[in-house]
Amino acid sequence: MLTTSPRGTQDILPGQSYKFQYVEDTFRDLCRRFGYQEIRTPVFEHTELFQRGVGEATDIVQKEMYTFSDRSNRSLTLKAEGT
Repeated sequence: MLTTSPRGTQDILPGQSYKFQYVEDTFRDLCRRFGYQEIRTPVFEHTELFQRGVGEATDIVQKEMYTFSDRSNRSLTLKAEGT
């Protein structure tokens, strides 16, 4: 079993997280001053949305997206930025 992070990534532990939080807070404050507001969107969408956008039979839909069914058997797919 691999116990190291993938190349180019790292865990941000409590001793370092304050630095990242400072940058994030500074950026949020700057955006707020210019009238921007934060939005948060779901990390997944109905699979049909992606099938319509790129085509049902393309490699992108078949190989490069993580798709799963919810409890109601609806097909859902993680957004690309979440995979």
